Amino acid sequence: MKNEWLDEKVVVSDDPRRVPADPKFIKGPEGTLVLTGGRIFDGTGKPIFEGTVVLEHNKIKAVLPAGSTDWASDAEVIDLNGKTILPGLIDMHTHLTDSDQGLPISITLSEADQTLRGLERMRYYIESGITSVRDVGSHGTVPFRLKEWSAQNRIPGPRIFAAGQFITGTGGHAAQFLDERNAAYGLVIEASGPDDWRNIVRKMYKNGADLIKTGSHFSREEIKAAIDEAHALNIKITSDAERYYVQWAVEEGIDMIEHCLPCSDEAIKLMAEKKVDVIPTLLIYDIIDKYIGGYYGSTTRKFQITKRSVKNHVKKLKKAGIKLGIGTDLSLNMFRYLPDPYIGELVKFLQVGFNTEETLIASTRINAEILGMEDKLGTLEVGKLADVLIIDGKPDQDLFALRNVEMVIKDGFIVVKDGRLNIERHPDIEYPREQTSEFVL
Repeated sequence: MKNEWLDEKVVVSDDPRRVPADPKFIKGPEGTLVLTGGRIFDGTGKPIFEGTVVLEHNKIKAVLPAGSTDWASDAEVIDLNGKTILPGLIDMHTHLTDSDQGLPISITLSEADQTLRGLERMRYYIESGITSVRDVGSHGTVPFRLKEWSAQNRIPGPRIFAAGQFITGTGGHAAQFLDERNAAYGLVIEASGPDDWRNIVRKMYKNGADLIKTGSHFSREEIKAAIDEAHALNIKITSDAERYYVQWAVEEGIDMIEHCLPCSDEAIKLMAEKKVDVIPTLLIYDIIDKYIGGYYGSTTRKFQITKRSVKNHVKKLKKAGIKLGIGTDLSLNMFRYLPDPYIGELVKFLQVGFNTEETLIASTRINAEILGMEDKLGTLEVGKLADVLIIDGKPDQDLFALRNVEMVIKDGFIVVKDGRLNIERHPDIEYPREQTSEFVL
């Protein structure tokens, strides 16, 4: 969200919080990296062209046409030989600390295990070319620490834009059976009354939230308090809502809606008028339909959905002109099938009327816009962050080419090379013998 109190030239943190940063601090690796000889899908909507992308530190320094050699003589040059260069992919709906299949509750609720589960998921995302994830509900403060370490390049993984804990009314979605014996304990937080909702938004922001995640059920007064507080803090707020809760949230000023759960045509019209974005998470409903059949036994999912109703609902959203982003909502061990579930979500977008290039743009530029990060991510343009994906193939013609991840660059660092993690040796630092009296070598 734009901050009218900061000049556009002021350097700010690389997240939606927009915290002023020291302009003298340079992020990213030393030197210049040149990616030449590739097909460039820049995410702006322009046709693919052959050319070169020049990276310096953690920024895109230049995007050059084929034949140009306008870069520093000491640059590292990588010839991509016709491979496709595109912006790093973004997943707008993740839960990094989600439980794994069959874990006992004591381990599920262990903060150490939550952190390790997050680390494992981060590896799968980054190796799949997903350079940014939006975490919309994880345990405690774990996602914020993972975000910080990833931002410092201390652990391999994508950028993390974290909401913290998922806020719902007492007994609301994911909290209907909530107690210390439930896997969602610490991931979901219950609030009751406008003051409580407002205070928990402040608590999430204090912890480091880049956005706020809410979910039904709630009263009008409660969701209004949360929205007002998030906007006062200059961050966006989303809601996992359905039926009349969608309309209440939209009327009170929500920025985004998660999932493609049932709501009225009137609510869809209002969403379009108020420019509310939606992350439909289509693939997950195929999985629910195939393996479960519906939301059975849930006191917070009292409606019927089918694959057809979900598809028709998203077609309505698209026809209304609502901005749709790409998110997977992978639960339990589904992340281990990446990148196929992400590609599957893209294929679902084809089935509701998008073409291949529009779908790739949704996974990059549109997702960045929904995040509020369009000035830093989502396209290959000068000045943007150096988050780049190289694919051995033509994903603009065949989305399944996204399986062929050749290289992933995040913040200017080559974090995936030849399809696997690229971890350099730790820096050698001379032991300061003269500064210690306790240990002498």
